[in-house]
Amino acid sequence: MEAVHADEFTVEAVERALQQLYYDPDMEQKNVAQKWLTQAQASPQAWHFCWALLRPEKVPEIQFFGASTLHAKISRHWSELPPGQLDSLRSQLIAQVDQFASGSKMVLTRLCVALASLVLHVLPETWPTAVPDLLCAFQTGESVTEAGGQSRCLALLELLSVLPEELQSSRIPASRRSQLRSALAVDWSSVCSLLQQLLQRPDAPSPVRERVLRCVSSWHTLDIALKDSEGLLESCFALLKESEMFDTAVETIVSIISQPDCQRFADSLLKVVPQVLALQEQLKKAVQDGDMETSHGICRIAVALGETHCRTLLEQVDHWQGFQALVSMIMSCTGTPGHYPVDETSSSLTLTFWYTLQDDVTSLDAERQTLYLQIYRPVYFQLVDVLLQKACFPRDEEYAGWSADDKEQFRTYRVDISDTLMYVYELLGPELLRNLYDKLGSLLTDTTQPSSWQDIEALLFGFQSIAETVDVSYSDVIPGLIALIPLITANNLQLAETIMFTIGSLAEWLADHSLMLANVLPVVLHGLSNPDLSVACVSALKRICRECRHDLHLHTTDIMAVSQAVLVKDIHKALGFLLSALPREEILGKLLSLVTPHIQQLEKLASEPPSSANKLPVVHILGLLSNLFSTFDLNKQSQRLEVMRPVQTQPHNDNPVVVVLQQAFPLIQTIVSKWLNEPDVVEAVCAVFEKSLKTLLHDFAPLVTQLCELIGQMFGAYPQASALDLTRQLVHIFGCEKDLFSPILALLELITNITMSIFHLGSRDHPDVVESFMQLHAQVLRRKADLYLSDRLDIKAVFYCGILSFKFPETPTLKATCLLFTELISHCEEIPAVREVLQEDGKLLLQTLLEAIGGQSPRSLTEHFAEVLFSVSRNCPNMLSVWLREALLPPGFPSSHLTTEHKDHFCQQILREQVSKRRMKDIVKEFALLSRGLQGTECAANY
Repeated sequence: MEAVHADEFTVEAVERALQQLYYDPDMEQKNVAQKWLTQAQASPQAWHFCWALLRPEKVPEIQFFGASTLHAKISRHWSELPPGQLDSLRSQLIAQVDQFASGSKMVLTRLCVALASLVLHVLPETWPTAVPDLLCAFQTGESVTEAGGQSRCLALLELLSVLPEELQSSRIPASRRSQLRSALAVDWSSVCSLLQQLLQRPDAPSPVRERVLRCVSSWHTLDIALKDSEGLLESCFALLKESEMFDTAVETIVSIISQPDCQRFADSLLKVVPQVLALQEQLKKAVQDGDMETSHGICRIAVALGETHCRTLLEQVDHWQGFQALVSMIMSCTGTPGHYPVDETSSSLTLTFWYTLQDDVTSLDAERQTLYLQIYRPVYFQLVDVLLQKACFPRDEEYAGWSADDKEQFRTYRVDISDTLMYVYELLGPELLRNLYDKLGSLLTDTTQPSSWQDIEALLFGFQSIAETVDVSYSDVIPGLIALIPLITANNLQLAETIMFTIGSLAEWLADHSLMLANVLPVVLHGLSNPDLSVACVSALKRICRECRHDLHLHTTDIMAVSQAVLVKDIHKALGFLLSALPREEILGKLLSLVTPHIQQLEKLASEPPSSANKLPVVHILGLLSNLFSTFDLNKQSQRLEVMRPVQTQPHNDNPVVVVLQQAFPLIQTIVSKWLNEPDVVEAVCAVFEKSLKTLLHDFAPLVTQLCELIGQMFGAYPQASALDLTRQLVHIFGCEKDLFSPILALLELITNITMSIFHLGSRDHPDVVESFMQLHAQVLRRKADLYLSDRLDIKAVFYCGILSFKFPETPTLKATCLLFTELISHCEEIPAVREVLQEDGKLLLQTLLEAIGGQSPRSLTEHFAEVLFSVSRNCPNMLSVWLREALLPPGFPSSHLTTEHKDHFCQQILREQVSKRRMKDIVKEFALLSRGLQGTECAANY
C-alpha cells in the first residue's frame, strides 16, 4: 500500500488493508498493511469507521478489527471523544454487545473489553451506577435454558469477567486504580447475588456455570472480602462433585482462598477448613483410582488454604484440632503413593507449605510456640520419612522405561526435597541425623531384613542434603556414617553417585578428622575407574583435596596413580589442590610426572597438520592444564583478584607452574602458529594463561614479556574477546610494575590499533570483542592511567569507539561502555588527551547518552547511564552546562514525548547534582520514563 493522507482512512480502505493483511502471501506487503492499519486505528476517523466495520453483513475478521479499534480509541484516545457524545457511545456499545451475544464470540469479547474500558473511564464520577445499569440492561427475564436467554446471560457474564481484567491490564496510575477497585467492590453484592442464583439453578447449562466461575475468579482480584463470598464459595465446593465442572471449580476456589486479604476474616476462614477436610474421601478415592487430575486439584485447594493462611489459623488456638487435621491432609498429599511425575503430580505442590508452617510456628510467642512444637515436631519427623520415601528411585526396570523428560523432572523434584530436608533440620536438629543414622545402620547390618539399594540411597541422600549446607562438625553420628560407607555394595549407578556426593559433602568434617580419610578415599579412587561415575567421583575428590590438602601426603601416590590412569574432566582441579600442599621440594617432580604425558601428546599433535580430528584433543589437553593450574595455589590466598596495593611483590622464581610453563612455552607458540584461525584453540590457550595468572599472581612475572608477544600474535591474526580478557588480567596484576611497563604498553598499543580497524570495517558482528575492549581500557584507566600520557596510545580513538559502542543493543556491551566513560571522565584533569577530546566532543557524548536514555537502549541500563552523567557532573560541571543545553535544544530530541519544560527541569536537576549518585539515578530514571511516555503508568510503578 502507498502512504496515505488522513482523509483516506475510509471503510473501504480499511477493508482493503485487512484483505492484504490476512490473505497477501507477501510478508513485506503484510507488514505494510499492518503499519497502515495501526495508523488508521490511531486516527480521529476511527471513531466513525469502526461502527461500519461491525455491521452484520461483514465477515468476523473485519468485525473483530472494528471492535478492536473501538477498544483502542476508548482506552488510548479517550480525550478525542467530543463533548456530549458519551451517552451515544455508551448506548451504541451496549446495543452492539447485545447484538453479538449470539454472534462471533471473539468479536463479542472485544466489544465487552471496549465497554469495560468505557466504564473505567467514567466510574464513579460520571456513571456511578454503571454495574447495576449493565445488570439490568442484559437481564430480560428470558430463561437461561432458552437460546436467546442463554446468549444474553453469557454476554453479561463475559462483560462482568473482563471488567476487573481490564482494570488489571490497563495503564492506569496507582491512585486511580485504587479508586476504581474500591468503586467496583461496592457493586460486588449485586454481582454476587446474580452469580449465586445462576450456580444454584439446577437447570443452568454448563457453559453458563463455567462462565460464572470465571467471573467469580476475576472479581476476587479486586480484594473482595471473604465474608462477602461465603455462600458463593459453598456453591463452588458443591461443584467439585461434578466431573465436568471440577477443574474450573478448583481454579475458582483457589483464587478465592489465596487472597491474602482473607486473613482479616478469621471466622470465615474457620468455616472453610471443614469444607476442605470434607474433600478427603473424594481425594482418597481419586488416589485409589489413579485419577491424577482430581487428586491434584484437591491437593491444590488444601495447600492454598494452609499456605496462604497458616499464621492466621495457627493463631486460632481454640481451633488447633481443625488445623492439625488440615496439616494431616496435606501430609497425605505429600505422601501420595507412586513416583513423581509418572504416577502422581500432587506431592510437589505441598513442599512450600512445610517451609511456611515451620516459619510460622517458630515465630509465634513463646507460649504458643511451645504448644505447637509439641504437636508438630513428631509431624516433621514423619515428614522426613515421607520425603525420603518419595525421593526413592523406582525399580531398575521401571526407571529404564521413563522418558528423558520424566527423569529430569524427577531429578529436579529430588533437589526440591533436598532443600526441604535442609530446612527441616533447623527445626529438628541433631536428632534428625541420629534418626537417619539408626535407620541406615539397621538396613546395612540386619541380615534378616533384606534391603533394596533404593532405601539405602534415599537415606544417604538425606544425609547429603543436610551435610551439604549445615555444619555437622558437632554431630556424633558422622564417624559411624563414615565407617558404614565402605560396607555399602554400590551395585547401582544412582547409589554409587549418591555415595560419592555424600563423601564430598563431608569433606570439611574430614579435614578435622583426617584419620577417617582412609575409610572413604579408597571408595572414591575405586569409583574413578567407572566412566559413568566420573562426575560424582571427581567432585568428591576435588572437595577432599581442597579441604584436606595438608593431610593427604600419605595418599598422594595413590591419588596421582589413579588420576593419571583416568583422564576425566576436572580431575586436574583436584590434583592442583593436592600438589600445592606437598613439601615444596617434592612439587616440581610430581607436577612434571603429571603433565609430561600431556606435553608429549601435545608435541605429537603439534607435529601433525591441523585438522578437525586433532583439534579436539588439543583443546582437551589445554583444558586439563587450565584446570590443574587454576587450583595450584602455593600462596593459599582465598581471594585472588582483590584490588592490590601498587607495591612491588617479590616473585618466587622457582614456582613449579612457572617452570612448567617456561618449558612448554615454545610448544604452545607452535600450536598457536598452526591454529591461529581456530577460535576454540586460541581460547583454550588464553585460558591456560588466564588461570595461571589468577593463581600465580606476581610469580607469573618471568613469562609476561613472552605472553605479551603471543597475545599480540593471536589477536592480530584473529581478534577474540579471550585475548582481551587475558590482557586485562595482565594489566590488573602487573600494571604498576616498572620493569614490565614496556611490553604491556606495546601490547595495548597493538590491540587498540587492531580494534580500531574492526570499528572502521564494521564492529557490529563482534559485540563480545567490543565489550572486552571497553573493559580492558576501563581497567587500564583504573590501574595505570598514566599509560595514556604516551603518544603511542590514542585515548581519543578509544573515546570515539566508545561513542559507537553506545549504539549496540547488547546489554553487557553497553554496561562495559558506561564503565569506560565513567573511568575516562574521572581522569580529565590529569590526562591532557582526555581533557582535549571532552572539550572537542563532549557534546557528542552527551547527545549519544541522551539518545540512549531517551529510548534507544533498554530501560534496565538507566542506572549505568546515570553513572556516566554523574561522572561528567562531578568532573566537568562547567562544560556540562553548555553541552546539556545545546544537546537538548532541538525539538523532539531525544523524544517527542518531552516538552521544553521537561528538558529545562532535567537540566536544572542534573546541574545541581554533584553529591548524591542515588539522586542522580532517580533523576535519570524519571527522565527516561518521560521520554518513553511512561510517567505515571503501572509500568513506571514497577520500574
